[in-house]
Amino acid sequence: MRAIWNGAIGFGLVNIPIKLYSATDSSTLDLDMLDSKDLSNIKFKRVNEKSGKEVVWENIVKGYKLEDKYIVLDKEDFAAASPEKSKVLSIAQFVKQDEIDSALFETPYFLEPQKNGEAAYKLLLKSLMKTKMAGIGSFILREREILCLIRPYDDKILMVNRMRYPEEMRSYEDLKIPTGKAPKPDELKMAESLIKSLATTFDPLKYKDTYNADLLKIIKQKAKGKKVKLVEEKEPKGKTTDLMAMLKASLEGKKKKAG
Repeated sequence: MRAIWNGAIGFGLVNIPIKLYSATDSSTLDLDMLDSKDLSNIKFKRVNEKSGKEVVWENIVKGYKLEDKYIVLDKEDFAAASPEKSKVLSIAQFVKQDEIDSALFETPYFLEPQKNGEAAYKLLLKSLMKTKMAGIGSFILREREILCLIRPYDDKILMVNRMRYPEEMRSYEDLKIPTGKAPKPDELKMAESLIKSLATTFDPLKYKDTYNADLLKIIKQKAKGKKVKLVEEKEPKGKTTDLMAMLKASLEGKKKKAG
């Protein structure tokens, strides 16, 4: 793996030199966009809006429009904005992880200690495990300030979870959320029973991305000249006619599977 950020974790007066690595890979198939006429690959070009000519990467700069005029920024400007955050992931506080709404979590990254940082790395890892706490901090990654959570992963490594800022969450006020009568007591009791009957310990290994595997089968069939059969799926009915009957049927179906 290739590190995407080099720096240090800072908490109190302790600095731990670390490297940051992406912890995930995309599970989607690598599909190319092609011209339907001759299946030629579609290429994207960076084009000057005025001249219509392609611009080479080394001639592209970043700028901010201020009062109808672009102010061009270079690497030094970005570094000058928050120099202390460019190389230090500073932990501002420690919290219980279950205090944080999971909607705020984004991308996970692995942290690896650099030379001379191994002892302090192990100390932070073991301390977080023992206290069952996680660190909240921030640092600069690709010209953006990242809010993040530092926590133990698999009891062997420190992981950084990139987090959304609260202002990045959209409001749901304009959505049609049901505000009518509360569920009937019998329906609520039956729904609780159904939930409890389906409750188990979470095992992530039980879940796999089957869509891409099925799509790959279709690709291989087409490569052999076979015709793909389309199975028509009926859309689920939106109207609930008899909630109790549906709940009872769900519970009975669960019991039959268990038997």
